[in-house]
Amino acid sequence: MDVEGRTVLVRVDYNVTFRPDTTEISDDSRIRATLPTLELLKSRNAKIVLCSHLGRPKGRVIEELRMKPVAVRLANLLKQDVISTRDCVGSEVSDLVSLAPQNSVVMLENLRFHPGEENNEPEFAEELAALADVYVNDAFGTAHRA
Repeated sequence: MDVEGRTVLVRVDYNVTFRPDTTEISDDSRIRATLPTLELLKSRNAKIVLCSHLGRPKGRVIEELRMKPVAVRLANLLKQDVISTRDCVGSEVSDLVSLAPQNSVVMLENLRFHPGEENNEPEFAEELAALADVYVNDAFGTAHRA
């Protein structure tokens, strides 16, 4: 599929672990595992929107489970800025994604901050799908939830 100039929503498994009492990632192998996919999409001039869960916040916002430290680590690995959002759905997120430049990487906030993620709510899925033209599942460990 040609993704040139398109927005691609990529489901990744960035459910990483942190060193005790810090936001320092102790094992970034899950992030590194996605680099070939992300590099391929970047080489094809796609705008990349990443979505993942982190921990089990059960539909609540828990500051220690925000995706920001993951975005920072990914930016270091990609040697490129990664745009972080404060939510994963909603008009602010939609606007940010649409205004992001081509070939940029946007990291959505933790999907599990929304009850719709674990409850498989169609409305939640539709809001995520509306952010992109193409969907790529690069999270084998979460594929059984699809």
